[in-house]
Formats: sequence, C-alpha cells, structure tokens
Amino acid sequence: MGGPFPGMDPWLEEPSLWSGVHASLIIYIRDQLQPQLRPRYIAAVEERVYVATADRMVIPDVSVRRGRKDEPAPSVTAVLQPDEPVVVEVVEDEVHEPYLHIIDPHSGEQIVTVIEVLSPSNKVKGEGRDLYLAKQQQVLSSEANLVEIDLLRSGPYALGVPEADAQQVGRYDYLVAVSRARDRHKRFFLYPRLVRDPLPRLAIPLRPTDADVILDLQPLLDRVYDIGGYEDRIDYGKPCIPRLQTDDEVWAQELIRSWQAARHA
Repeated sequence: MGGPFPGMDPWLEEPSLWSGVHASLIIYIRDQLQPQLRPRYIAAVEERVYVATADRMVIPDVSVRRGRKDEPAPSVTAVLQPDEPVVVEVVEDEVHEPYLHIIDPHSGEQIVTVIEVLSPSNKVKGEGRDLYLAKQQQVLSSEANLVEIDLLRSGPYALGVPEADAQQVGRYDYLVAVSRARDRHKRFFLYPRLVRDPLPRLAIPLRPTDADVILDLQPLLDRVYDIGGYEDRIDYGKPCIPRLQTDDEVWAQELIRSWQAARHA
C-alpha cells in the first residue's frame, strides 16, 4: 500500500526516521535484484563505519547566595575563585551506513556495480561526507559502475555527475544518477523526479556483455513504509523538513487529508 504519496514521502526525510528507511531500502533493493542476478552475479550488502561527533553543551547549575546584613565583608586577602565554565562534551557516535556491491563470484568477487542510497551525513560537512565523496571518486576511477540514489532534498549537492550537468534536466526534488564504466567520460544517465512523481524504474548496469537488470524503486519504498509502521510514526500535522514549496505543500495536505479519510472510513 504505502503512504499517502505516489512517490517519495517527504516526511520520511526527517533525520530521526531516515536511518531506518535507509537500512530497510538497501535490504529490499538487494532482495529485488538478487533473483535477476543469480547465478552470474551476487548483490551483497556492505557497510561504511565511521565515528561522528556532536557537540553537546552542558550548563552547570548556578546557586546564588545572598549574604546577611550582619555578615562581614570578605577580606581583601581572600583567595580568588574561578568563574564557572560552560562544559562542552564531545559525544562520539559510531555511524553505520549500508550500501550494495554487485560482485562477480567467479572472478575473485570483483566489484561490478556499486549502489548507494545517500544519507543526511553524506550531504553535510563532516567525516560522513568526506568518506562518501572519497568512495565515490574511487569508484568513478575504477572499472565499476556507480548508481547513486538521492531521496533527500536538504543539504548540498553530493552526486558524482557534475552539478552543472545535472541542472540540465531542470527542476527536480529527487535524483538518481547512473554512471556506466564504459561511458564514464561521456555521459551520465539521470532519473529526476518531483515530489508528485512516482519513483523511477531504472536500469542497473553490469558488465558490457550482460543485459541490465531492473530496479523498481517505488514498490520498495512502499514496503519500507508499511513494514516500518511509518503511518503511525509520522505526524502529518507538522510541516516536513525541509518544507515543500507552497504549491506542493497545498497539494500534499489535500493528498494527506484524502488518505487519512480513506483509512478511517
């Protein structure tokens, strides 16, 4: 069934929800591709692990003591006390980001295609973005194909196709970019989508001598929504983050009202 939207649900972009969406989507992509790949290839889930730091300010309690009128004034020789500092604790979180490799088990598990679903940490300054971009350039310099799925509207651009070239497709909210090893220096294959559009059905390249396999993203996202119970976790009464454009927001609210009415009919 899925949620109220025909394509990507922008409320799923909330960072507190996205890690679960991301992990499930990677698994479902593998499950959809595996029967098309076997026995020639295997889709394997890999994981990028790094430590992210977040600053948390801890402000100490301040007690104010008023002296009695008959309390003697402090001596000029009293020992000076330091001011109360503001303590900043550096909290380290170990981040696990899954992605997919399509490998050839008959040639020493050589990587044929890499499939990435972007996370918020890939689109903000920090170690997560640095590691992602380094891996991206490593793949683009190799003989492997690269598929990048960006379902996040926030954050700076992070795909392998140059941003100026991606802008040739016009306005989009979500973008999938496919870089085929054999066409690497000539072209990228892009699937732009607006929030009102269903997610694409895309061709996943393998070796040049093999036919592409098909990845149909929309039913996978619908499954993520249903199995994850997001209809009971999302508060559609609050704006999504980032907010939609005004006309899209009006459209989205009408869609949500109709969906909620049908659920309770």
